Amino acid sequence: MSRTIREGAHIDVARSAARLFLEKGVASTSGDEIAEAAGISKRTLWRYFRTKESCIEPLFALTSQRFAAKLQNWPLDISVERFLEINYDFSKMEEQEIEDGRLVVHLIARLEEEPALLEPFFMSTRMTETLLADVIASRLDLAPSDFEVRLCAATVAAGMRVIDETISRAAVKYGQVPTLAETNDRLAQAIRRASTLPFCDPIKPRHG
Repeated sequence: MSRTIREGAHIDVARSAARLFLEKGVASTSGDEIAEAAGISKRTLWRYFRTKESCIEPLFALTSQRFAAKLQNWPLDISVERFLEINYDFSKMEEQEIEDGRLVVHLIARLEEEPALLEPFFMSTRMTETLLADVIASRLDLAPSDFEVRLCAATVAAGMRVIDETISRAAVKYGQVPTLAETNDRLAQAIRRASTLPFCDPIKPRHG
């Protein structure tokens, strides 16, 4: 097989790794199995991924990128509650996005039993923090590098992580699956409570 990885193969590897980790556990899954499931050679896998655990990083990253794409289209004149209501509606999501979300939820629910997954997960929350800083800065006409903006982005990202972990564990381990409206409400509350800057409410357009 070619030593180069075809376009889009990184996320195929991540999805294959996620399914194997969920089915067999991280310790019982080998890199060779991930490569076979993804349809690439073992050499190619290790050329692009430093460890078997890092194979799921593209899946977490894609989730953050999708979130960022939605955030970038957050109109100034609507609240965080309305933003989530509009953008997190399963009827408007593609099947692959829903499936990826399911995999991520199950991975997050396994973090306590699978500490090896913590590094790729926390890397994705760091990415979310950076994306949030850009959005907060844009809404408040500030610079993403400002300390107050970075602090707000960090606290909000942490709040979102806690909600993700709480809801994922409750749903997967105890069958306590909230409705989409309930999930959006809890997420919005977490964002508001964690925010140190007033970016959650409608912002009056700036002039001049």
